[in-house]
Amino acid sequence: MKASRKLYAKIFSVMAAVVVIFTCFALVAGAEEAVTEAAPVTATGILRGLFSGTNIALLGAALAVVLPGMGSAKGVGIVGEAAGGLLSEDPSQFGKALALQALPMTQGVYGLVAAFLIVFRLGVFSGSFDANALTFAQGGYFFMAALPIAIVGYYSAIRQARVSASGISLLAKRPDQLGKAITSSALVETYAIFALLVTLLVVFNCPFV
Repeated sequence: MKASRKLYAKIFSVMAAVVVIFTCFALVAGAEEAVTEAAPVTATGILRGLFSGTNIALLGAALAVVLPGMGSAKGVGIVGEAAGGLLSEDPSQFGKALALQALPMTQGVYGLVAAFLIVFRLGVFSGSFDANALTFAQGGYFFMAALPIAIVGYYSAIRQARVSASGISLLAKRPDQLGKAITSSALVETYAIFALLVTLLVVFNCPFV
């Protein structure tokens, strides 16, 4: 119960930080409208360059990699610790334990796919990248598009790891029940797939790039 509260607190903290950062970016974007090209270099002008629409989009791509990657890394570690006890008793179960340990890795892969698609749409790979091509609102479009897989990917990887760890306990008593353990764990991943689908649909259907 305490672990669940800590996890919810972490997710809330991440969301709150995202909202605060995005609000600050919006305030900067609103202030920059009063700055002309002939104006001298100011703090607002510097922030305008740092927090351009394109940079906001890249920030979204970064979150799509970082958060699911953190969740997958933690998840693989959770299952690995559970598998260590099983393998100390029966090393022949390594293959089955590895299959369960690999399941939480997929959220990190989903995040990479979403990030690569965003940077591809920005022209990073095609050589047509322009740091000033997007307005703040357009950059925010990509930022918001990355949030589903970033947040759901992080959460589902950890939850899936806990189910996989329970599957390790099942293997210790019933080595022939690997299929049921994998199925139970894979159900948790379904929501990460839904989140990835939403992110991909929004990015694919971008109306201005």
